[in-house]
Amino acid sequence: MTGNAERPVALGRRRLVRAALTGAVAGAAGLVSDSPTTSTFTHVDGKGLRPRTPESALRELTAGNTRWRTFHERHPDQTRSVRRTLVSGQHPFAVVLGCVDSRVPPELVFDQGLGDLLTVRSAGSVLDEAVLASITYGVHELAIPLVVVLGHQSCGAVSAAVQAAEGRMRLPGHMQYLADQIHPAIDRTLHGAARVDAAITANVRLVCSRLTVEPALAEKVTAGKLAVVAARYELTSQRVHQIHWPQP
Repeated sequence: MTGNAERPVALGRRRLVRAALTGAVAGAAGLVSDSPTTSTFTHVDGKGLRPRTPESALRELTAGNTRWRTFHERHPDQTRSVRRTLVSGQHPFAVVLGCVDSRVPPELVFDQGLGDLLTVRSAGSVLDEAVLASITYGVHELAIPLVVVLGHQSCGAVSAAVQAAEGRMRLPGHMQYLADQIHPAIDRTLHGAARVDAAITANVRLVCSRLTVEPALAEKVTAGKLAVVAARYELTSQRVHQIHWPQP
């Protein structure tokens, strides 16, 4: 997973966290400039070292996506011993809020296994009370340091919302709720496929903005204990890349 800006040569810990939060940290092999050390990981019985900082968690997802898109998947944490260990508890290192699209399962896209990710999925990565509560649970009860909001190329939910807005029509049943939530991300100055594609990215930014001002999450974000990262998955390349978005 790569960002939109070049990797800083040297960053203090506070600047590293801020850069990760804004999507300004990048690099071909990772998203932070420091090398992995045991200080950024914690040991979990039966599963070895686990990322415990926003930076190390982001680095692990980056490495996993690289394996996925280059066809070097490891399919980790699926052994009999891991399954037995997980009976007594879980220690996921990242929350991924993704779309329900069957082509974008987070565990595969990031080449992770059982107990690695807390995944929350809704059409268009739309937020509602259940989604917010699920993310909050992961952050507070499981001490997860990273939340990734993952949009994706050719999102059907966003496309339907754009078409509904253009045709001034209502979608059937509860689908209109999704359209209403995505509507603020639609750029009326664009047209056709460009409008849909831009709305996919803008929607991810809006969701991230909402998450960072949620009282239950904002304090941890400000303290650098939690990063909320905007990202997008390209179906054509299987690559996840970060989306820059301004902090409130």
